[in-house]
Amino acid sequence: MSEQLWAASPERILASNIDRFRRSVVARTGLDLADTRALHRWSIEEPAGFWSAVWDDVGMIGEKGETSFVPGHHMWEARFFPEARLNVAANLLDGRGAGLDHPALLYQREDGFGRVITWAELRQQVAAFASALRATGVGTGDRIAAWTPHIPETVIAFLAAASIGATFTSTSADFGVSGVVDRFGQVEPKVLLVADGYHYGGRWFSRLEQIPAIQAALPTLRAVVGVSESDDAFPDGVIPLRQFVEDHQHALLTFERFPFDHPIYILYSSGTTGMPKCIVHRAGGVLIKHLQEQRHHCDVRAGDRLFYFTTSGWMMWNWLVSGLGHGAAIILYDGNPFFPRADRLFDLVDEVGMTMLGVSAKFIDSLSGADLRPVSTHDLRSLRVIGSTGSPLSAESFRYVYGAVKRDVHLASISGGTDLCGCFVGGDPTLPVYAGEIQGPALGMAVEVWDERGKPVAGIAGELVCSAPFPSMPLRFWGPDGDDLYRFAYFLQNPGVWTHGDYAMTTSHGGFVILGRSDATLNAAGVRIGTAEIYRIVDAVPEVVESVVIGQRWDQDTRVVLFVRLAPGSDLTPDLEERIRTRLRDEGSPRHVPALILAVDDIPRTRSGKISELAVGAAVNGDPIRNIEALANPESLDAYRSLVALGGSAEECDEGS
Repeated sequence: MSEQLWAASPERILASNIDRFRRSVVARTGLDLADTRALHRWSIEEPAGFWSAVWDDVGMIGEKGETSFVPGHHMWEARFFPEARLNVAANLLDGRGAGLDHPALLYQREDGFGRVITWAELRQQVAAFASALRATGVGTGDRIAAWTPHIPETVIAFLAAASIGATFTSTSADFGVSGVVDRFGQVEPKVLLVADGYHYGGRWFSRLEQIPAIQAALPTLRAVVGVSESDDAFPDGVIPLRQFVEDHQHALLTFERFPFDHPIYILYSSGTTGMPKCIVHRAGGVLIKHLQEQRHHCDVRAGDRLFYFTTSGWMMWNWLVSGLGHGAAIILYDGNPFFPRADRLFDLVDEVGMTMLGVSAKFIDSLSGADLRPVSTHDLRSLRVIGSTGSPLSAESFRYVYGAVKRDVHLASISGGTDLCGCFVGGDPTLPVYAGEIQGPALGMAVEVWDERGKPVAGIAGELVCSAPFPSMPLRFWGPDGDDLYRFAYFLQNPGVWTHGDYAMTTSHGGFVILGRSDATLNAAGVRIGTAEIYRIVDAVPEVVESVVIGQRWDQDTRVVLFVRLAPGSDLTPDLEERIRTRLRDEGSPRHVPALILAVDDIPRTRSGKISELAVGAAVNGDPIRNIEALANPESLDAYRSLVALGGSAEECDEGS
C-alpha cells in the first residue's frame, strides 16, 4: 500500500473551493454528496447539471442560455452550452474585483530583469493591440501567430486576438524555421508576432537571421510585429511593436461575444513523426475547463499568485493564462529554471508571494538529484499548492517534496494533454496525498482504465480512456480532412470512447498512476510493460541520473534496450549492469530486464521536457523522424543509432535475456 504523505486539516478542507462547491450543489439539489468522490460521480452522471453549476461557480461572463448539454449519437457530436455567447478575453480581463493598480502579470527573466503589468495597464495594452489588429484587416476567425519567448507580449497578443474573435496559435522562440513553418504554414496566419531572440542559461540567442525565411514561407501574412530586447534592428518588413500600436493608444477595450464553440486556440501535437496535427480548441470549452480545474482541483482564488513553468509552445501556457479569470496574477518566468542557481524558482516564490508553483516531474527529480532542500533555506509561507505534470511523478519524488521542499503543501500531480488542453486526472485539496499516486479523476471526466478487450479494470495496467463527453474536446483538426483525422486519433481503438494513448492503473485509494505512453509501451514476451515502471526502478540506482527504454526490432522479434545517463565519474561497468538487471528482476519481473544496457551522454526530450521514447525508438529502428523540431536536443539521437549498431550483437542480446 502506498505511503500517505499529506492530509488537509478539517479547517483547510472546509475552506477549499471544491468543498464549498460540493456544499452548494447539495443545497441546490438536495442530493446526498458526502465527499468529493460522490461529487465526481454526480458530475459524470448528470453532465448538464454539473457544468451548469460550474458556469455559475467560476463566474463565467456571458449569456449562458437555457441548455447546458446536448448528447450526440457519437461522443464527439455532443455539445455544451449550445445557446451561450461569450468572449474569453472579457472573462480573463475582468479582474474579479482586483484593483486596477494591482498586478495582473508578473514577468521575471532568468537574469533577474522583471516587469509588473497592472490590470489597468494590461487592459490598455490589449485594447491598443486589438485596435491595431483590426486596422490590419484581422477579423473573426483569422489566425494570429506568435513565435516568442514566455513574455507579457505573447499574453497581450492572445487577449487582443480573443477580444475580436481571432484564433491564436503560438510556439516557443527556440523552435527552428522548419518547426515554425510546419506549424504556422498549415493554419495561414494574417499576423505574426516575433521576438528578436531569447535568453537561456546565461546566453542570448538571436532569432533575427531566421525571421526572413519564416516570412517568406508564410504568404498569408499582412504584418510581422517584432518584440525587441536587444539593440539590433529587425529585418525589412518587421514592424516594431511600439510602432504597430502607437496610433491606437487611446483605443477602447471592447468585446464581441461569440458562440461557446468558437475557435480560440490552435495547438499542435508533439508527435515525432509526420507533420504536427493542428488541434482547434473551443473558446468556451477550454475556458470553463481551465477555470474549473484551477478553482476546484488547485484551489486558485482571487488575489493568488499563480505560476507554471512553461514555454509559449506548451499547453500549460494556455492553462496558465486562464488563471487571470480568477482575478489571480500570473507569473511569467522566461529562461532556465536552474539559472543562475538550482533554487531560482524558490527565490521567486518568496519574492512575489507565489501561492501555486507548477513545474514538471523532471524538474522535481532534478532538484532531488541535486540534493536541494528549500525547506531549510526558504520561507515558502505563501505556497499552498505544488503542481506537477509533463511526465509521471515517481513515488520518490513525492517523498522528496514533502521531506525537502514543504511539509504542509498540496502536491497536485496532474495528467492530461494538448489534445484536450486540460486534465483527465489531477489533485483534490480535500483528499490525502499518497506517494506515487495522482489523487483522482477531474470533475466532469468519466476516466477509466480499460484492458485490451475494452473492459474497465481496477488495479491492473491498461489504456486510459474517457467514456463520456467533456467541454474541451477539440472542435476539429485543422485542414480538409480534419474531422476524419480527429475521430481517427481518439475514437478508433475503442469506438465511440476517447482513448488517450496513456498507459495507466487505478489504485485502491481511487487514484491513478500513469505508466507512460501506450504507443511507447513495451511488449516483453507478450506482456505489456509501461516505460515508467522501468524508470522508477532504474532511476533509483545511485549512479543513474535518468534513463530511456525502447523496443528494438530484432531477429524477427522485439528486444528491450535500456539507455542510461550516468552521474559524473560513474561508468557502466559489468557490476553496475548486473545491479540494474537484478533490481529490475527483483522489483519488476524477468520481463522488465532489458536485453541490452547502453550508456549515453544525453536523452532526447520534447520542448515541454518529456522524454521522447518514440524518437529514440525511431532512431534505433531506422525509422524516419520527420518532426525533428518537436525535440529540444535532436542532435542527441545520433549517438543512439551508432551505439546500438556497435553494441547490438546477438550474443549480447542473449546474455541480457
